[in-house]
Amino acid sequence: MNLGTRKLLDRSFTALGISSIVIMGLMLLVVLVPIVSNGIGAIVFKSTIEHRKMLYHEFNRGDKADLQREIASSDASRKEIYRMLDTFDAELSKMDETRQQEYREKFEQVKNSLRALLGPIPGDEEPALARLKYGQTRWEKAEEKLHELLFEKKWDYSNPDEMAKEYEVSRSASFEGTSLVRLFPYVEKNIDRLLQPEWTFYWGFITDSSVDAHFFGGIWPEIQGTLFLAVGAMLFAFPLGVIGAIYFTEYARDGFLTSLLRSANSTLAGVPSIVFGLFGLTFFINTLKVSESKSVLAGSLTLAIMILPTIIRSSEEAILAVPKTYKEASLGLGSTKWNTIIKVILPAALPGILTGGVLSLGRAAGETAPIIFTAAVSVGSAIGLADVLSSPTPALSWNIYNLASEHEAAAEIRHVQYGMVLALMTIVTLLNMSAIVLRARISKKLKG
Repeated sequence: MNLGTRKLLDRSFTALGISSIVIMGLMLLVVLVPIVSNGIGAIVFKSTIEHRKMLYHEFNRGDKADLQREIASSDASRKEIYRMLDTFDAELSKMDETRQQEYREKFEQVKNSLRALLGPIPGDEEPALARLKYGQTRWEKAEEKLHELLFEKKWDYSNPDEMAKEYEVSRSASFEGTSLVRLFPYVEKNIDRLLQPEWTFYWGFITDSSVDAHFFGGIWPEIQGTLFLAVGAMLFAFPLGVIGAIYFTEYARDGFLTSLLRSANSTLAGVPSIVFGLFGLTFFINTLKVSESKSVLAGSLTLAIMILPTIIRSSEEAILAVPKTYKEASLGLGSTKWNTIIKVILPAALPGILTGGVLSLGRAAGETAPIIFTAAVSVGSAIGLADVLSSPTPALSWNIYNLASEHEAAAEIRHVQYGMVLALMTIVTLLNMSAIVLRARISKKLKG
């Protein structure tokens, strides 16, 4: 191959490598930008007076005097809406039966839209669920509900050769000629005074528990549960993994048993995580009965088995990377083999061992399948250290899936889902960064 061809190939591969990195970076941005922007939106957003009511009533947070002034100002504008409703209700009772039937269902739809926007209407029974006690707490959701109040969806079936097409018509047109027609422009014009939006930094999203299945409140139980499970897994897996690595590198002899153990370790590293979850349910809960049902202990043991092969392998590689001269010098000075391992080999291999351990910790924090059957619940309060042996816990990974796919109002709480994803990404990123910093500091210390 001549020099010109070699240079051309070198430049081509360099360009291909740079292009691949750029494409991967752009794809990463496509994924991360919506997560970060929407996740931050769970904490920094335009809140309404309904949000401030919720914070005061559910968490006893906020200035009572300021809140009462805001409520009085909002109620002054809302009274006109309720007066219009009462006026139309009286007008409705005077209509003939045919017109009553025509308007009554539409009128109920209007009232339901107002309840969703502003909360209960005077005269309603006290709602049992928190989600029904308040109107829209977030301004962007309030704008959506306002649109639903002002417009109703209809379907065009005129063309039999095409699927029905959705379109919108002004809801006020349905009440043309009645007193209620004035309500719609009034609400649209005075929506700011009705809900009094203002920018809010809601730090309680991180520190509060959820209210009414995450309609309100925060995600602290999920964050705490994730940390309990991940740290619990490391308490079991890390010492066993290091001991296993020491055995493979310093004591095991080549033979059938060692080959079998290595094969088993490699096989475990490739087992799907859902299998570990089923194994944890069968072995730890049903057989060993470490707890009566789901618990943090059972989940941590299951995660420990899942990350154990990774810790063994990374620790083994770190130990093998220690120069043989260290061992030879220690033994030559009369030290025992075990003393050499503890005081010479392990300290030298510590950066690699800790890096593998912290990376495994990050993986344990982000796993979902192993804890579905052993530890995680969809809704729950924060638990204490005394409860980890017997109580299940919410966890970020499981609740993200549950809220996005199983929640009855998944579209209403997208900000919570994104907030959980951002919190989980932040935890895993911090764990990985800590591994890098820890490795650098220990390596620098060992080098003197």
